[in-house]
Amino acid sequence: MGKGSANMAVHSPRDPQEVGYKWPTILAIGVHVAIVVFSLISWPSRTAEPDSSSIVQATLVSTETFTDQAQQATEQQAAMNAPAEAPTEPEAPDEPSASEQQAAAEQQAAEEAAQVAEAEEAQALEAAREAAEAEAQRRAAEAAEQAEQQAAEAAEREAEAEAAAARQREVEEARRQQEAAEQQRQEEAEAERQREAEEQQRQEEAEAEREREAAEQQRQEEAEAERQREAEEQRLREEEAAQREREAEAQRQREAEEQQRREAEAERQRQAAEAAEAAMQRQLAGEAEAAANAQQAEQAANSFINIVRRAVEQAWLIPAGASDSMSATLQVRLGPSGEVLATSIVTSSGDSAFDRSVMQAVEHAAPFGELRDLPADQQRNLRQFNLRFTPGDVR
Repeated sequence: MGKGSANMAVHSPRDPQEVGYKWPTILAIGVHVAIVVFSLISWPSRTAEPDSSSIVQATLVSTETFTDQAQQATEQQAAMNAPAEAPTEPEAPDEPSASEQQAAAEQQAAEEAAQVAEAEEAQALEAAREAAEAEAQRRAAEAAEQAEQQAAEAAEREAEAEAAAARQREVEEARRQQEAAEQQRQEEAEAERQREAEEQQRQEEAEAEREREAAEQQRQEEAEAERQREAEEQRLREEEAAQREREAEAQRQREAEEQQRREAEAERQRQAAEAAEAAMQRQLAGEAEAAANAQQAEQAANSFINIVRRAVEQAWLIPAGASDSMSATLQVRLGPSGEVLATSIVTSSGDSAFDRSVMQAVEHAAPFGELRDLPADQQRNLRQFNLRFTPGDVR
């Protein structure tokens, strides 16, 4: 349903309000720019000057200045005042006449007036050009501002139109979705009603089938119950006969078992008496052997310890300052061949030189190879022992 709504939203017809203001805005800006350009162009009246890159073009009224015009008038007046025939030979210059002086003064005045007029004309042209440029810039700025304002207004109108179109699309989409949801709800409700009707029909059919099966089951159960009753009666009769046979057999077995039990008890008592007698004999023999082994082990241990003591006493160099009251106990640990593995002071004499001499005596007397001559169990017992050293016992 969501996919169908999305497709409807994509392919919906375009709202007339969604038409943008792009091209009208561009056309309006183009018209204003053209107006500004035409307003900056000055058309020549008759005689046009060559094209110039300047924005304001000045028109040349005449190629003759006021000075040239005054010069021409003076020459014309001089020609009119001149004699009809010129002398054939040049004459020497004479002093200028009053008319010539007046003409020269007028000519000079005309030239000065022409220069002033030319300067004023140049200033006027410059002022006109500056005014035209200022006016063109003002018009261009106004046109640009107006174009920007129109573009902003057009963009605002376009944004408002797009927002209105978006709101309209949202409203339309919400309405379509609501209609689709309502349609889906109705379809689901109809489907639910159909499922309920089908389920009701299935339940009724299942109930009828269960009733038929129950009736058939009841009939079969009744027939089976009848067969079971007959079989039970037959079984009871057979069990009674078998019970009587089992009881008779059990009685015979009990009598035979009792006889076997009495015979087994007598045999067990006899074997127990014999076993007790044999155990007593073994215990006595073991005790005697253990006593003999213990005595032999003690003798062997005493003999080995005496051998070690004599060897250590012979190797012991008693320090000169040792007194007879000094005593030290040394623990000795031997290897399988009688070599000394480690020695440590168990009880110190209080004199480090005395303790060190005791340890050196054991190391010098080793190895004690007599350990290999003893039985293995005695060797294990004699591989670690303590020796007490007292100078009075050696001297």
